[in-house]
Amino acid sequence: MILGCIADDFTGATDLANTLTRRGMHTVQTIGIPKGAAPEADAVVVALKSRTIPAADAVAQSLAACRWLKANGARQIFFKYCSTFDSTDEGNIGPVADALLKELESDFTIACPAFPENGRTIYLGHLFVGGELLSDSSMKNHPLTPMRDANLVRVLGRQSQHKVGLVPYKTVKQGAPAIAEAYAALAAQGIGHAIVDALEDRDLEHIGAASSALPLITGGSGVAIGLPQNYRTARLIPKREGASPLAKVGGPGIVLSGSCSAATLGQVERFAAKHAAQAIDPQALANDQEKTVAALLAWAIEKLKKGPALIYASAAPDKVAAVQANFGREKAGEMIEHAIAKLASGLAAQGVRRFVIAGGETSGAVVSALKVEALEIGPQIAPGVPTCLSYGSPRYALALKSGNFGGPDFFAEALEALA
Repeated sequence: MILGCIADDFTGATDLANTLTRRGMHTVQTIGIPKGAAPEADAVVVALKSRTIPAADAVAQSLAACRWLKANGARQIFFKYCSTFDSTDEGNIGPVADALLKELESDFTIACPAFPENGRTIYLGHLFVGGELLSDSSMKNHPLTPMRDANLVRVLGRQSQHKVGLVPYKTVKQGAPAIAEAYAALAAQGIGHAIVDALEDRDLEHIGAASSALPLITGGSGVAIGLPQNYRTARLIPKREGASPLAKVGGPGIVLSGSCSAATLGQVERFAAKHAAQAIDPQALANDQEKTVAALLAWAIEKLKKGPALIYASAAPDKVAAVQANFGREKAGEMIEHAIAKLASGLAAQGVRRFVIAGGETSGAVVSALKVEALEIGPQIAPGVPTCLSYGSPRYALALKSGNFGGPDFFAEALEALA
């Protein structure tokens, strides 16, 4: 292992693994910290479910992952979070990054969630989603981590115990040597974290090259674009093509969606117009979860005899708010996740092996329910979303999609890619 990665949710982990694989690194994603030996790979991405848990728990889990990665040979650590910098003023990005810096005996790192291929860019420290500031995008109404400030220097400054600075685009566009000089100047001023501007992939390649000596890098998957070349230059990995096609598992395919992002809502509507689809009723779950899940499972088994099907808890922000007001935010989320996890395990018991999952929390619940321990990474379905194949037996073909990723027909495209 050369690069050790810690991801704060499951879809973010596959996003990063996809980027590294496409750039020629043999990458394995693990579900949590492995209990046995490390898999043989250039990069290992440890997928945690730490984005929205209490900050102290996120720190503890991330430090445990970091120590395991170091013990298994990782020369550089990458802390991966969402390209929309999903967090709150209490954490968890700042507290985890601070703890990892201390663990690695370092005093400087970068924060760069830019992902131009998916419309996430940073200019003068402000994060844009498409043509909108983050604070004007649909993320401002996210049910768990509403993002109402696009100034990342300010956002991270409220979370971290370190000073936060900026490497502006006028420096980034000059290339890796200028960026590295900016790092040194900021570190000399006592800056612990630097937001780094990026508008296109070329910028990310320069940032990656400038960051070759940093013990810790933090960001979205985009900033990892430049890292594999560093390792090739250092003759740590050979020149290698991208992902190879994965083995086929066959059988029926199901879509399980818990994401309430604008992109996912559009995907649900598009898929439901052509295929069998069933919404999860939160009130019915609250009244009798076992009976409701059993009914959904029976419905799915019957529909899958004729073609793919969708079960979803995705809903518009006003409906989500009403459910949260009725049951409480945490209870509502746990109730839905538990139901989808039970559905996944029930479907697997009936022989379903192809799963398309929308939403980070939902993906974590499903993968845990299926008892998946590690994932082989295959070709990309959409930017940030690869095909995945579980290790062990039985093998599951999976697509774990971050809520905001994918085009309108993503669900159908993913099921076809997993066929």
